[in-house]
This record gives sequence, C-alpha cells and structure tokens, in this order.
Amino acid sequence: MKPGTRLRSAADDTEVMVIRCGAGTIQCGGAPMTVEKPSEAAPLSASFSAGTMMGKRYVDTAGQFELLCVKPGKGSLAVDGVALVVKEAKPLPASD
Repeated sequence: MKPGTRLRSAADDTEVMVIRCGAGTIQCGGAPMTVEKPSEAAPLSASFSAGTMMGKRYVDTAGQFELLCVKPGKGSLAVDGVALVVKEAKPLPASD
C-alpha cells in the first residue's frame, strides 16, 4: 500500500487516506479496511467502536502508520488488532 491510497471501512462509514504505511492489516471497527466498499457490511466490534473524527491523523506507537480520516464513522482504527491514537499537534514556539 502506498501513501495517498484511500481505504473504506467494511463495518461503518469511515474512510481514511494513507499518509504512512508499514507492514500490517489496517482495520476499522474490527474489520479489515479495503479500497472498495464491500457489498455486505461487517459487524462492528464492541471493543473497536470509539469512533473516528474527520480531519484527525491517527498513528501507531511505533510510528510506522499514519492515517488521515476523511470521513468519520462509529468504528475506531487499529493495525493488527492494536488501536491507533490521535496524533497530537506539535506545540508552536513561544513568542515573548
């Protein structure tokens, strides 16, 4: 998978754009994400139902994955079952 690829959730309406990608399966709501929207919806996992926020970047702790949410949904993002977190903004330098 390369940067710029748009992925769609099989469990809800979430769509993300890949910014950085390593080896692993990107999931949303407990189901793998695909390039095409599947014809049949997968069930939303209760442990991955925290939701996604539009415009936020999601990263893993190792820094191998970075995803930009372009359409929010009820499912939360994960890679191989490990939840991704919202990337924090870098603080601007203080101007005295």
